[in-house]
Amino acid sequence: MSKAKDNSYLMSFGTGGLYVNESVAVARLHRRGADWDVTAAFAREAGAFQVRKASSAQRSIREIVNRLRWLSDEELEVLVEGERSERAALLWLAACRAYRFIGEFAVEVLNERFLSLRPDLTYDDFDTLLASKAEWSPKLASLSSTTQAKLRAVLFRLMREAEIVSPDDRILGSILSRRVLALIHAGNPDELRFFPGAERQMGEDQ
Repeated sequence: MSKAKDNSYLMSFGTGGLYVNESVAVARLHRRGADWDVTAAFAREAGAFQVRKASSAQRSIREIVNRLRWLSDEELEVLVEGERSERAALLWLAACRAYRFIGEFAVEVLNERFLSLRPDLTYDDFDTLLASKAEWSPKLASLSSTTQAKLRAVLFRLMREAEIVSPDDRILGSILSRRVLALIHAGNPDELRFFPGAERQMGEDQ
């Protein structure tokens, strides 16, 4: 993925979940090279997916587009055409790219704990990482306790829906499809660390 990552913490992921079906619907509307803001407007006009309130649809589409814009054209093609597990993996990848904190949580907590055979995950792990990052990030330090709780709940929902963690919050080893593995490795191999244990797949698939 060639897009430069903003070094600041964007913490606007406090809504929804992985949005698998909705993300595929929006991705189908996107044309290669088109502006994502145009795609978002088209998705709103076309009623890409049904929700009870128009305001909810707007928020959901904005969040989905914010994540999808981080995927390459090749990754978007697999998202549209792929199996459910591939779609979930790519949407987790997009979330990790879009949100620095999610990416750091994936690498520093999920992957490290999985590799050290400590798969149990709790809300305290979120709170601990957030507190450590907040020591040098005024933006994170200014988050209210209510916002922190919302972000924590959404992140755990994302991880469960992506099957990164189990329903009882145990970290799961990732098994990526060959084409998703190849896409990530070709773009930035370090991003395999977003998926617990996935780096070992490269050795197995050589």
